[in-house]
Amino acid sequence: MEKTRIKTSSLTKIGVIAALYIAITMLVAPWSFGATQLRFSEMLNHLAIFNKRYIWALTIGCAIVNLFSPLGILDIIFGTLGTLVMTTVSYYLSRRLKSVAAKLTTSTIICTIAMWSVALELHLVSKAPFWPTYFSVAFGELISLIIGAILFYILAKRIDLTA
Repeated sequence: MEKTRIKTSSLTKIGVIAALYIAITMLVAPWSFGATQLRFSEMLNHLAIFNKRYIWALTIGCAIVNLFSPLGILDIIFGTLGTLVMTTVSYYLSRRLKSVAAKLTTSTIICTIAMWSVALELHLVSKAPFWPTYFSVAFGELISLIIGAILFYILAKRIDLTA
């Protein structure tokens, strides 16, 4: 009985975070896609450093929201894979770090650098120039992640995000 309750609790948290990712992305949809994007929902990527269940929540949220991407099936596949990889790398690299600030910094760096995959996708599909697109998308990611790092740093002091 206890094990079932734990699984249900995890599934609920995954569903809530996936839905939150979708809602935030769609709230500012014009800015959430394209060569110049500010996808505020990316701040949620920091959750992966607290518990690996959030890797799946973010990946599911990204897959669903990318159904609305102007890049079509490629964004559903490659954008979602990018989220899966960068949150997984963030999770495993942050395991060795003690402070929440160091973990959030690591997550910010990894997710910002990983925007090369979005820039490459936009370059291949839309013929957008790679480097300007990379800097634009990475800058938007960095802004979202800095906001998220501040929020999650404060939240982590008040609630246990690992549970």
